[in-house]
Amino acid sequence: MSTPDFASLGISAPVLKAVQHLGYEQPSPIQAQSIPILLEGGNLLGTAQTGTGKTAAFALPMIQMLTEEQVATGRVRPRLLILAPTRELAVQVEKAMSGFVSTTHLRSLVVYGGVDMRKQIRALKNGIDILVATPGRLLDLAGHGYADLGGVTKVILDEADRMLDMGFVGDIRHIMSGLPQ
Repeated sequence: MSTPDFASLGISAPVLKAVQHLGYEQPSPIQAQSIPILLEGGNLLGTAQTGTGKTAAFALPMIQMLTEEQVATGRVRPRLLILAPTRELAVQVEKAMSGFVSTTHLRSLVVYGGVDMRKQIRALKNGIDILVATPGRLLDLAGHGYADLGGVTKVILDEADRMLDMGFVGDIRHIMSGLPQ
């Protein structure tokens, strides 16, 4: 059996361009297994060791689906929400997302606590497609009316087990209850 490439997994040309630009040659096992399921609209719970490409496994199909969706003109509300348990992971995920969206029209933003909110608020007001957030800061921004999650169609819980271990279950439930069905 031959090893698949990203194109054979169903990745579109614009996203393939970013993948190639970033130096990815062949998908890792988690990517080869996850990407087709997500592109078909399935839900996925994936586990793999650190450094195996889990972020690309969920990011690439999500970016492809976002680029293919027709969206209303005007201010862009986040359509993909990625929750991460720590600021370090949130920053790491957003850095990867920035690379993956570099050949698309999509814009991403990371929000986390411990820093001045004003820059995050400005970026939200200017419009973004992908929001990477820690639960606490997202609840704070949404509670003040700065984070409009009414356009979210896809949600990723990165390191969900860790978020639950850290006591974020209530925050996650609150966030999820505020999302469109």
